[in-house]
Amino acid sequence: MSAMTRHQRIEKNATLLLGLSLAVVAIGGIVEIVPLFYHQNVIEQVEGMRPYTPLELAGRNIYIREGCYLCHSQMIRPMRDEVERYGHYSLAAESMYDHPFQWGSKRTGPDLARVGGRYSDEWHVQHLTDPRSLVPTSIMPPYGHLSRTLLDAETIAGDLTANAITGVPYSEDMIANAHADLMAQADPDADSAGLIERYGDKVKIGLFDGDATGITEMDALVAYLQMLGTLVDFAAYEPLSEENRR
Repeated sequence: MSAMTRHQRIEKNATLLLGLSLAVVAIGGIVEIVPLFYHQNVIEQVEGMRPYTPLELAGRNIYIREGCYLCHSQMIRPMRDEVERYGHYSLAAESMYDHPFQWGSKRTGPDLARVGGRYSDEWHVQHLTDPRSLVPTSIMPPYGHLSRTLLDAETIAGDLTANAITGVPYSEDMIANAHADLMAQADPDADSAGLIERYGDKVKIGLFDGDATGITEMDALVAYLQMLGTLVDFAAYEPLSEENRR
């Protein structure tokens, strides 16, 4: 029996075709999935990565609520044009605490994976308030209402708890002090020792919206944007090290 004849026999027998298809899918699934059970972690451990501070997490929630991910990606691919424009290609570890991740699927606006520290807080506030005042060709809608909306900080401990359930390493101490840490990050005159002890000395503290009368949603969103891409020291990162070549 020729190969063509055997192939025709399979195509004409629906039960046989279904059975063989399931067998192929099962074998492929086993090959893809089983090795993962022998890895404690499939994401490389990169020095500097930490969970979001309460204020940054609140800003991320606003970023998602306002649909920013629909026009902005947070995934720099290892291609020359993207690396030259945006910076070092994205690492899996940089999204390990994102639920859901913000890689995006469209770039109506630029990628934001490395936007942290590239612009001042004042620039971000102005850009969010009136995008075309800084980028005349921008089609981004204005978000000036964020400066007029006080941040609801009472639910932040619950947000940390929910993320902890998904595997983000928020400790009981972090959750218990979530509200205090949020307030401290948005106030340069506050005692931020506890915040720095829990989240590290790279935490940016300041009046993100420039207004000391209250913590607004603009404060939270700018705090989130200002930390994107700033946690990993790429001058010390070694992609060919043994732990990163799995």
